[in-house]
Amino acid sequence: MKHLTILAGACCLLLSAATSCHENAHFLKNSSYRRQVHQQFLKRQDEAAGRRDALFAVLDRENLTAQQREALEFLYAYMPLCDLADGYGDFFLRQVDAAFAARSCFSWGKSIPEDIFRHFVLVYRVNNESLDTARSVFFEELKDRVKGLSMADAALEVNHWCHEKVTYRGTDGRTSAPLALMRTSWGRCGEESTFTVAALRAVSIPARQCYTPRWVHTNDNHAWVEAWIDGQWRYMGACEPEPELDVAWFTAPSKRAMMVHTNVFGLYNGAEEKNVQTPLYSTINLLSAYAPVRKVTVRVTDEQNRPVEGATVKFKVYNYAELYPIVRSVSAADGTASIVSGMGDLVVWAGKGDRYGYALSTTADERVDVPLNRTSGEEYSETYTLSVPPEQPVAALPQEKIAANTLRLAHEDSLRNAYMGTFAPTVSDRDRASAGYRQKLFLHKAQGNWREIADFMQTEATNPHYLDFLASLSEKDLRDTPADYLRDHLRNGVKADASLPDALYVSKVLSPRIAQELIKPWRSFFRQPEVAREIAGEQPAAENIVEYVRKNITLKDEENYYNCRLTPRGVYELKMSDRRSRDIFFVAACRSVGIPAQVEEATGKPQYYEGGQWKDAAFDRPDAAPRRTASLTLANDPSNIVKAGYYAHYTLAFFKDGDFQTLDFEDNPAVSNFPYTLALDEGYYRLMTGSRANDGSVTVSTQYFALRSEQPLTLSVKMPEVTGKLLVKGIVDMNTVIVMSDGSKKSLKELSNQKGLMLCFVDVGKEPSKHILQDLPAQQKALEEWGGGIVLITPDDKLSKAFSAETFKNLPAQTAWSVDANRSLLKAVAGALQVDFSEEFPLAAYLSTNGGVLFSSIGYRIGIGEDIIKITRMEQEACSGQK
Repeated sequence: MKHLTILAGACCLLLSAATSCHENAHFLKNSSYRRQVHQQFLKRQDEAAGRRDALFAVLDRENLTAQQREALEFLYAYMPLCDLADGYGDFFLRQVDAAFAARSCFSWGKSIPEDIFRHFVLVYRVNNESLDTARSVFFEELKDRVKGLSMADAALEVNHWCHEKVTYRGTDGRTSAPLALMRTSWGRCGEESTFTVAALRAVSIPARQCYTPRWVHTNDNHAWVEAWIDGQWRYMGACEPEPELDVAWFTAPSKRAMMVHTNVFGLYNGAEEKNVQTPLYSTINLLSAYAPVRKVTVRVTDEQNRPVEGATVKFKVYNYAELYPIVRSVSAADGTASIVSGMGDLVVWAGKGDRYGYALSTTADERVDVPLNRTSGEEYSETYTLSVPPEQPVAALPQEKIAANTLRLAHEDSLRNAYMGTFAPTVSDRDRASAGYRQKLFLHKAQGNWREIADFMQTEATNPHYLDFLASLSEKDLRDTPADYLRDHLRNGVKADASLPDALYVSKVLSPRIAQELIKPWRSFFRQPEVAREIAGEQPAAENIVEYVRKNITLKDEENYYNCRLTPRGVYELKMSDRRSRDIFFVAACRSVGIPAQVEEATGKPQYYEGGQWKDAAFDRPDAAPRRTASLTLANDPSNIVKAGYYAHYTLAFFKDGDFQTLDFEDNPAVSNFPYTLALDEGYYRLMTGSRANDGSVTVSTQYFALRSEQPLTLSVKMPEVTGKLLVKGIVDMNTVIVMSDGSKKSLKELSNQKGLMLCFVDVGKEPSKHILQDLPAQQKALEEWGGGIVLITPDDKLSKAFSAETFKNLPAQTAWSVDANRSLLKAVAGALQVDFSEEFPLAAYLSTNGGVLFSSIGYRIGIGEDIIKITRMEQEACSGQK
């Protein structure tokens, strides 16, 4: 850490030179706003009294300037609970000093308005990432690279630097700290955008992370970056540099979005539409900058058509086989609530008490009424179709700019790949039986953190559980957890019950992995005798810990608005928490004294193991009767054209607090094969299935039912039919000959295997194309049984020396690679579709054996593999006269 201290010191020297003549100048120049901030600061200071010295002692320093003090008060006044619980005053002061220093270092610093600087440069947090010293590190790496550039060119250059360091690869939902991401060199879009915003802020370019919480024309979501450039907000793909601002692969899909938003730290008075306004933060609506919009107004009524005030209103879209809320609101005295959204359909859900109701809002509706006419336990089924915003054209950049940028991207890929080449090598499954296989596998999975994992294994090799302990961690844990943190847990593990099976002991006592929180070394702290007695009692028991939580931990969900989890020690010291962090604290406290505990994966319930069974920790219901379970069996309907997958095609949800909450069975082996039986709590449930059409619209079927312990239930998971006929969109000459990756030449007719041909034109360096390469393995078996051709085609202007087809594993056996010289085949396919295609990769097209284009997709889309299966089934049915 020595170099980080030196860098921080360098920033402070810059700050000193810049502010020595202005020590008494105000940072918060508006006196009214300054008073508001100070009053809010005093409230938070009282709330965090348990961490007074750690957080606020820095304010007692006599040499603080007025600007430093006011900036610190602003941060303390509005920071989320996680930072009150786990942050330190010295860290926040270094953040303030570095932000001021960077502003004085660059020519654009003086042009940034106070409010823009305050909310989009000074703030140390982007989203729910773990905090680190990235601001100082990034400043040192970037300052000479961007100094002297215009603000716009500097933003573009920062993004090129980000691309040198990080590229896209899907991973779990925990957001790594920027420096941890740089060490690994890859992450999902939420991590890439966090990284890029941090880099821009480090050089005093105001920046914010933007999200479409869920797409509607396809599954998934996306995050990107906006930078404030000379008075305007401009967008860019994070770690995906383009020759110009406001150019990105997601330009086209964002025009079909139903919501784009961002959270703003602090009391923000900007002109943007606000979806949420609280004393601590705002969520602002940015959609109108990307897509055509409409105002969606609803009126919540009772069964007598009287307005209902105070109902929870959720504006929802279909995505991943659930209805996901893109905005939450509360009905006013006249029963109304409204948002600005896109040009597609919404499901508007309202609930109050035990009553709920919902209605569809279409582009033709000026207002929709939502009567609260449903109650828990009512059994019924329904099917409806949701339309999505139409595709819109996107202007293309000049080819010379694209070509020059492509060359630069290839060089940046080579720099990153050279660094990644220093990681521990891949381990083959063929070596599974060899000595040291598991150790080598952990080192490979650790990526840039492999030295820490090697250090841990070297010192802990005598512990009989050390390899199983590592296996209990997520792959991201291996990539960003220091060896000392892991040693804290392994060395302080307690096996209170000698009869406990080793597998249960390792996974539910010894392991520090609980939910998706960052691993910290909390176990040795909770093992201290006085702390253990206070929480778990003289004779440690789970019920004692439940009682401690109930009496001592205050829930304040709304104050932890970034949803970054408090550490267990932070919860203990602050005595406040959001609900999920409280549950993690409970599990950590149990495990520290040897009691098996977990946050149950599907329901999110905190549980402890006692008497051979898992019991719920009833913090809110101390006198609650033991839960009763019921049996539900689900079977795959034989009419489904593909095997229904959880989240891909269907979900289960249980009714709670006026709405249905999806059970999280993602990647759960319990639901991997039909039929299967689940033991669920008694209650009211919904089974939702959906089928998406080529235009992105979706047909949804829902079944509402009650589960009772005395009545086992069996349901069929049937995907709804999408009405419509096969249409030939264009014709491609199947005698066209292309060059394969091995140098051979084949016609499209040969490649079709007399069954059909899927052509996918990809830019393998960009996220949307990588999604196709991840989707195809999910349908590997079905696609191999179909037996038609699949060709992945890279235009020669998108080739990179760093690219290797071997990187992409588990593709269907018939998959072939080709290089398209001068985009000749791409131009032919685009011409057949009558589209003006430039850079919106990927372009996917399914050709019948006679060259008819029966399916096409341009740009970002999830589920291409499944689309192929659907279209081949429809083609077979059409040919056999079934339709």
